[in-house]
Amino acid sequence: MSAARKYAFAMASLREKVLSFLHGHRVRLNTDLGQHFLADEDVLEAIVETAEIGHEDHIVEIGPGIGILTGRLLMRAEEVTSIELDARMITLMKDFLPPENERAARKFTVVHENALRVDFPETPYKIVANIPYHITSPLLRHAYLESTAQPTTMTLLIQREVAEKICDEEHAGILTIMVKLFGDPEMICTVPPEAFIPPPAVESAVLKITSHPKPLADRPTIDNILKFLKLSFAGKRKMLRNTLGNLENGMESLAKADIDPARRPETLTVTEWIELAERSTTA
Repeated sequence: MSAARKYAFAMASLREKVLSFLHGHRVRLNTDLGQHFLADEDVLEAIVETAEIGHEDHIVEIGPGIGILTGRLLMRAEEVTSIELDARMITLMKDFLPPENERAARKFTVVHENALRVDFPETPYKIVANIPYHITSPLLRHAYLESTAQPTTMTLLIQREVAEKICDEEHAGILTIMVKLFGDPEMICTVPPEAFIPPPAVESAVLKITSHPKPLADRPTIDNILKFLKLSFAGKRKMLRNTLGNLENGMESLAKADIDPARRPETLTVTEWIELAERSTTA
C-alpha cells in the first residue's frame, strides 16, 4: 500500500475502513454465523469504556471477526484471547489489526474454535464481545455454569430484546434468574441496526454483567433452581400449583418458602427461587 493510500485509509471513518477492507479482500459475510460487523465509533467506545479495561486485565473476546473491537482491546489490556469459529476471519484479522509494535497487550492469542467448547481461563478474566446473537443464552450458561471460574464482568453487544429480558425486574424469565444468581446485569445503551455491516434485522444493546464475588447459592441449590425454572416456565401462564405443585412435596415446599401457589413463575424474585430450592431439599 502506497503512502498516499495509507494516509487515506487512516483518515477514513471506521465504516469506510471496514467496507473498503471487505471489498478489497472480496469478503462475503455469513450472517448465519451472526457476522454483523460493528462499524460505529461511538458504540465501540461505549463498549470499551463500559468494560473498564485495566492494563492488568485478561480479556476473552468471542467472535472477533476481522478484529474491529479486538484492536481497541489490544490497546488497553495486558492479555487478549480472541475465539473465532470462522478460519477465514483469523487470516483477515492479521491484515486488519494494527502492527504488533502499536499494541499495548503483552499477549495476544487467537483460538480457532467454537467458543462454547473452549475452556475459559481459571485465572481472573473479563469477557468483552460483539457476539453472534443466537449463542447469547448458551454463552451465558457456558461462562457461569460450565466454567471453572466465572468472568469478573461480561460486556456484551447482544439483541436488545434479550438484554431487556435479562434486566427485567417485574417479569423475570429463566435467563433473568440464571444471570442474577451470578451477577448484576445493566443495559448500557441501545444500538440501531445501521451501526452494523450488514444491518441485522433487530435492534441491539450493550449489556454489562458485574459478577458477584461468589454465586448467590451453592451449586446443588442452583441446579435445583434451574430444574424448577425449566418446569415452571414450560407452563408460563400456569400457576405454580399446576407445575411445581405437582412434584413430590411440591406444595409443601411452596408453603415452607412462603410462596403463594397461585402465583406465576415470572413474578418470583431470585431470592424466592433460592428459598424454594433450599426448602425443597428439606421437604
